[in-house]
Amino acid sequence: MEQANQSLSATDLFKNSVLEGFSLSRQNLTVPNVLLSLACAFLLGLLIFYVYKKTYRGVLYSHSFNISLIMLTMVTAMIIMCISSSIGLSLGMVGALSIVRFRTAVKDPMDTVFMFWAIAAGITVGANYMLYAIIGTLVIAVVLFLVSLVGNKAGENYLLVVHYDERAGKDISAMVHKVPRSKLKSKTVTRGGVEATYELRLPQQRANLVDALLNIPGVHDATLVAFQNEIA
Repeated sequence: MEQANQSLSATDLFKNSVLEGFSLSRQNLTVPNVLLSLACAFLLGLLIFYVYKKTYRGVLYSHSFNISLIMLTMVTAMIIMCISSSIGLSLGMVGALSIVRFRTAVKDPMDTVFMFWAIAAGITVGANYMLYAIIGTLVIAVVLFLVSLVGNKAGENYLLVVHYDERAGKDISAMVHKVPRSKLKSKTVTRGGVEATYELRLPQQRANLVDALLNIPGVHDATLVAFQNEIA
């Protein structure tokens, strides 16, 4: 009998704590607090937008995806504010979101990281932990800028495609191998000439290398294309 009373009291205590938490959240859900949370979410999303734009190292920058990071932060904060004020609404929202399927493929893993960053910022703001959201967002932004600076010093990856006559092969190889990190990916020989593709990492001298290759006798054209894969 005493064990039943103890279990019952523990259950009641848990229910009362949950209900008390939802009641406090409902009291905090006022118009000024909602506007403050949305404004904070917008500013944090704007910071994520700026960091993504400055640290992006891919080939095709998507402005629409970057804008969606701001909206994702604000929408997540709005959802968290709503479900934190009602038990029934929170359960219904979880059930509704569990059947949603997103078909858009994310090609760059860093895009996924930024999406999770925006969602995490929105969750913390919506849960009224604005200080944690601000500190966490600032720390992550500083880390990403530092990592980006280190990556820029190391250089960016490019594909170099050269069409030339066979007699210019030695001069091209000598010039390409002056690059600290270079690798021959493919070579096609036809009656009209040779096509070679190199994988390079160049810090700054992008156009200079192409111009120098064109000055070699027997070189028809040279193309330098940026890409995202790492050189093995």
